[in-house]
Amino acid sequence: MKKVFKDISIDLNSYFNLEILDERQLINKLREFLENKRYLIVIDDVWETQSWGIIKLALVENNKGSRVVITTRTHEVAREASEVYELQPLSKENSRKLFFARIFGGESKISNPQLDADVLDKILRKCDGIPLALITMASLLVGKPREEWSEVHRSIGFGRGKENQQVENTMKILSFSYYDLPPHLKTCLLHLSVFPEDYVIEKGPLIWMWVAEGFVHEKQGISSLFEIGEGYFNELVNRSMIQLVEAVNEEAMECACQVHDMVLDLIHSISLEENFVAILDKNKEFEASSSWQGRSPRRLALQNNDRIVEARTDMQKLRSFLSFGCDIGKHWVPLSSFKFVRVLDMHTSRGRGR
Repeated sequence: MKKVFKDISIDLNSYFNLEILDERQLINKLREFLENKRYLIVIDDVWETQSWGIIKLALVENNKGSRVVITTRTHEVAREASEVYELQPLSKENSRKLFFARIFGGESKISNPQLDADVLDKILRKCDGIPLALITMASLLVGKPREEWSEVHRSIGFGRGKENQQVENTMKILSFSYYDLPPHLKTCLLHLSVFPEDYVIEKGPLIWMWVAEGFVHEKQGISSLFEIGEGYFNELVNRSMIQLVEAVNEEAMECACQVHDMVLDLIHSISLEENFVAILDKNKEFEASSSWQGRSPRRLALQNNDRIVEARTDMQKLRSFLSFGCDIGKHWVPLSSFKFVRVLDMHTSRGRGR
């Protein structure tokens, strides 16, 4: 549960070392830290009631007007809080504005006579005022002839009446968008599942990973594989499957991207089904063990996990080994077993090595 507390936006590491504390010690230290303070804590995207229960143990009611705000996609978690504010979907008018801004780059073509108003209304109702669903659906339709819009609408079947139906419906739109990608872009998008949640992924190193993995294919008239890979990157941005951000290094601002949590959930699931990558994350022990069981993955991502099990003889088949947030200097890494590795990328707790 240390990850839960690390997400709190205050500099706890300057007060104590999170890495050497167990869960009970961490809770006690946090209570001591907060005891005489007026605090505002924002905790984003809590998935389980158990996680929220543990977080509450660390909070101190000291009558100083402190506040804790959590966000969640799960109604069950929200009900555990004392007060619930349910984020309202966009109005029909604002949904239309966002949808058309993505397709046409503005509102000037809202009354475009080529559009079937009935089909448009059905599409907007399916998106249910959810911004991510609207942007993803619009990105899916950008390059399609108007006569195909109705077919796309019919192809995405949604259920009704369930508690978290908005989340499920958005996931269906994202899934449809994934399967609409050409094969080379599917592979590049699945590869992003090796990165942790909210990780800022620098464009340059990412494209060179794709090249090293053999995901980038030569194209007539373009001599540089990097340039072709950059085209893949830009197309994933244009399809709203990844989000552009700026990364800061010691020398300059660089182009980078992040993967939305719901897109990451989707590609994690597909990667596991297709045995594309194994992810060992000590914060998700069941998921980590199931990703290995009975499989010989070609890619291994170590997240928040310093341990590599030496008995894993199937590591000899690895093509890629990546680690994030791991102090691997304290532990043995079987580099001699990596006979076919093309990508070796290690992001330690102290910095980055490659």
